[in-house]
Amino acid sequence: MDGAIARKAHEQHEADWKIGVDIGGTFIDFCALDARSGRVASLKVLTTPDDPGAELMTGITLLAEREGVDPAQVTRFVHGTTVGINTIIQRKGVPLALFTNAGFEDVIELARLRMPDMYSLFCSRPDPLIPRDMIFGIPARLRADGSESHSPDMEAVAQAVAAARAKGAEGVIVSLLHSWRNAAQEAAVKAEIARLAPGLFVFSSAEVWPVIREYERTSTAILNGYVHPRVSGYLTALEERLKSRGVPARAMLTKSNGGLMNAAEGKRACVNMLLSGTASGVIGASWLARQAGEDKILTLDIGGTSADFALIIDGEAQFGTGELIGEFPLYIPSVSVSSIGIGGGSIASVDAQGVLRVGPESAGSTPGPACYGRGGERATVTDAMVVCGWLGHSDMAYGQLRIEVDLARRAVGELAAKLGRPVEQTAQAILDIAVSEMFVEVEKLASRSGVDLRDFTLMPFGGGGPMLGAFLARELGMKRVMAPRRPGVVSALGGLVADLRGDFIRTVFTPLSKASLPGIGEAFEALAREGREWLAAQGHAGAADLRPSCDMRYAGQSYEIEVPLMPAWLAGGDIAAIERAFHETHERIYDFHDPDGEIELVNVRLSAVGAGPALSFPQVEETDAPATPARRLPVYTGRDVETIDLYDRQDLRPGSGFHGPAVVVQEDTTFAIPAGMQARVDRHLNLLLTFPE
Repeated sequence: MDGAIARKAHEQHEADWKIGVDIGGTFIDFCALDARSGRVASLKVLTTPDDPGAELMTGITLLAEREGVDPAQVTRFVHGTTVGINTIIQRKGVPLALFTNAGFEDVIELARLRMPDMYSLFCSRPDPLIPRDMIFGIPARLRADGSESHSPDMEAVAQAVAAARAKGAEGVIVSLLHSWRNAAQEAAVKAEIARLAPGLFVFSSAEVWPVIREYERTSTAILNGYVHPRVSGYLTALEERLKSRGVPARAMLTKSNGGLMNAAEGKRACVNMLLSGTASGVIGASWLARQAGEDKILTLDIGGTSADFALIIDGEAQFGTGELIGEFPLYIPSVSVSSIGIGGGSIASVDAQGVLRVGPESAGSTPGPACYGRGGERATVTDAMVVCGWLGHSDMAYGQLRIEVDLARRAVGELAAKLGRPVEQTAQAILDIAVSEMFVEVEKLASRSGVDLRDFTLMPFGGGGPMLGAFLARELGMKRVMAPRRPGVVSALGGLVADLRGDFIRTVFTPLSKASLPGIGEAFEALAREGREWLAAQGHAGAADLRPSCDMRYAGQSYEIEVPLMPAWLAGGDIAAIERAFHETHERIYDFHDPDGEIELVNVRLSAVGAGPALSFPQVEETDAPATPARRLPVYTGRDVETIDLYDRQDLRPGSGFHGPAVVVQEDTTFAIPAGMQARVDRHLNLLLTFPE
């Protein structure tokens, strides 16, 4: 006994824990990896909306108690949070004022003059985050070439500051014309505001994202300022809480671009972490796909509130700009994710016309679905799964939730009475609607991306992904589903395996020619210096991977496309290679190119990447041992009640297989496997599901 205690103490002493944390709408997920032994520990804890961050301390305590994770041995701590995006969606940000050029006070209301839904006569654009009476015009003007026409009127700035303070502004956004070319006027106005009103925080558009087009630049700066106080306060409390628990690791944050930054930068560059949770899930899925040798993946991340979809091609996540944060576009590089308001907590209802609808309203974690027994009374997607019999056969969320079947049947039964249908058929209708809503969104994603989903493997994760993933794959005509060993914490895993990544941009707006190459090269060199300095500030001492690209277009086009470049092309002035890359990219996206067209280069971009730790999960040799069901249970499969097998995930060994319909239960989720699917566990402990040809 003494020897066993000594060995355990020695193992704990030698541990090197890396912890990834992701907060969703219902649960906060933990994924902890001991880099020395390869041991993985995972956990889910219900969120505390009234006290964001409290659940983090609860999770650290439970990891220590259940898994022996010593906080003092945590050498990497990565955190993704929804504080920023929830602040925008719920419109709980601080009152802001906008200082812009006189005569351009309507820039955020005019936007791009597009209706949210061109096919609806009743749609309307959202109210701006800064009301019109909080927007102040400052006499000042730069010419398009960056030269100054009129310097800022500092008396007007003083009057605007006084008016903004009188109206209750807590912060100011300064966005002036052509600041992407010359940021001096914005800097001067910002300095004057800081002198006159030290209590106001100020962000200028050029320091947030110095890109051409005033609406996009202004909108991004507003989002950054709107969430700044809440995000900054949250991160300060996070650092203090980690310190109080004896965690020596510097807090790192997941970013919308799938990379990481430290908490100190997160307090200032809040806009970079608005989509951190969804991005982390895709990065975690990309890593798992590469481990398993899968090169084409459609991810399905279902939480309590939403379902998120993304494409992974050649093992890499896809990126883009213009992602929506609530109702507002974000113009910084982000992992491309499509979302819809369908999650495990999505509420089902019958409208005035007697039509059954699902979502987008969610029960969240408080009170949650009716079956959680936490006060929820309205039927949700999770309740429908319970009524059909797919859920409710084991505790959920690592033993934190016990499913109350009677409460689920009561909630769904109320809808069934309104519809005049049996309760099981009503539950199945809820699931069918949820799957059909996701089907439509995925089809849109596939059409935009020009891919055939029959060539892809579906990877479901999140607490709800495995519940509905196989049914969605069947409707999409996909042949394979790959479910990771711990699907409930893939987003937390994404933070563990992510690299440091900083994105930098400079607008040059020049024709692509031999004469313009020196200026383009100088812009890239400046971005490279900025990228190396940024990595050093993050504490990265290793090699810097600098990845250049350009936003390019044919002369006369309104919008450009991003084209990755090779550093050697820039160093050698290989304009032909740059032109060829643009033509090929244009052909791939739009199915045509103009080899004789004049090319314009609008922005130069650079991603500075510092590789994260080289982590890996242990692999297990496959055997031919058959899978043994734990028991059999009745499930309503859509037409009738069938008796099917239930398997415990921890009892499934690599190489073992079985057929659907079946249920697989585990600590963080439940798999629903429809009839006709063949299931097998691979050496990475993924559960592979295939449909017959």
